[in-house]
Amino acid sequence: MPNYKLTYFNMRGRAEIIRYIFAYLDIEYEDHRIEQADWPKIKSTLPFGKIPVLEADGLTLHQSLAIARYLTKDTDLAGNTEVEQCQVDAIADTLDDIMSRFPWAEKKQEIKDQMFNHLLTCDVPHLLQDLDTYLGEKEWLIGNSVTWADFFWDICSTTLLVFKPDLLDTHPRLVTLRKKVQAIPAIAKWIQQRPQTKL
Repeated sequence: MPNYKLTYFNMRGRAEIIRYIFAYLDIEYEDHRIEQADWPKIKSTLPFGKIPVLEADGLTLHQSLAIARYLTKDTDLAGNTEVEQCQVDAIADTLDDIMSRFPWAEKKQEIKDQMFNHLLTCDVPHLLQDLDTYLGEKEWLIGNSVTWADFFWDICSTTLLVFKPDLLDTHPRLVTLRKKVQAIPAIAKWIQQRPQTKL
């Protein structure tokens, strides 16, 4: 088993999917959290100047979803067949498509608020309806057991609910899915013990 060191800001953000996977698979790692003030000097040392990065025995891996795929490969979290693995990837990429459209780094608060409001009232509802339809009466998004796509749904929705608390009021099945993820013992334990941050 490699020695893992995860580097990200002191927040959930793009690193949280990796932390969920580590928690579920019971893999030890160093959760290295940096402050914004330290970022400029760290940025120049990274392969593509972005975090999170995962160091695995000295090798630096980047891109949170690529890291998620690496960690879940050959585990039940990836999907039980090649088709399921494709479906897991597709759901994760679909969620990431919308999350990447939010102007997280926008400095002007007025512009940021306008763009967030537009996405949360115009674009996200369409995604939620599509996701609700895709889930249907199933217990999990893909197959008959939890995958990291379910984890990523919980993480993304938790973030969006910070900005629009009524976001899921018309989607009880998606709420139930969140609760099921959060009730998994390893995930529940992580949620309880992780540093409490807004995002």
